[in-house]
Amino acid sequence: MDKIRQLAQWIKEANTIAVLTGAGMSTESGIPDFRSENGLYAQEDHVEYYLSEHYYKKDPADFWRRFKRMFSLKMMGGFAPNDGHRFLRWLEEMGKTVTILTQNIDGLHTKAGSTNVIELHGTLQTATCPSCGNKYDLSFINRHEVPRCEKCQTIVKPDVVLFGGLVPRMEEAFAAAAASDLLLAMGTSLEVAPVNQIPFYVAAESPATRKVLINKTATRMDGMFDLVIYGGIGKTVASVRKQIQAE
Repeated sequence: MDKIRQLAQWIKEANTIAVLTGAGMSTESGIPDFRSENGLYAQEDHVEYYLSEHYYKKDPADFWRRFKRMFSLKMMGGFAPNDGHRFLRWLEEMGKTVTILTQNIDGLHTKAGSTNVIELHGTLQTATCPSCGNKYDLSFINRHEVPRCEKCQTIVKPDVVLFGGLVPRMEEAFAAAAASDLLLAMGTSLEVAPVNQIPFYVAAESPATRKVLINKTATRMDGMFDLVIYGGIGKTVASVRKQIQAE
């Protein structure tokens, strides 16, 4: 059985699907990833230093100038979900229980209509005042070069997990993955801890859970998966959907 047919069959047999998504999920929406030759690491120096908890505390005004440039925040509101995001929404419409465990901070899974999204690294769509807890949306953030809380004038903090910060919903993600019939990893290099431990946890806690990876290139963790498909996400899920609908 070829890989597309195999995945289509496993999706049909699964009631509960956990989907781990990385930057490769959003590149087809025009958002660059971190690690490709056109990604953030190639374009900027010392990314992990300037996008850290330490640097936000040290120089929050310069932090915001760099943060906005690196993430092209002015453009963020204009990006739209792609076929990969819409496919995951379609799985819900089929009646599957789908939990998305995303490393992405672009909000596109929610825009696509997925109802159970755990944003492991937070979101670019909002920022919060560390002093009084007031929350601000992307349009407010973009209107001010250095966004300050209207209530107490503290420089607000983006609702993303910065380098050196804690990943707050990790336990919830591990539990959802282990409770699934199918773990689908899409567009992730599986380089970033602790998220890259999810396949190991599932293998240890739920050996019956099938594990599938869809990615353009090989990862160091390919051996953890029962099925590995190399290819673009949009093209791959279009083939899988066609296969499901044909049967």
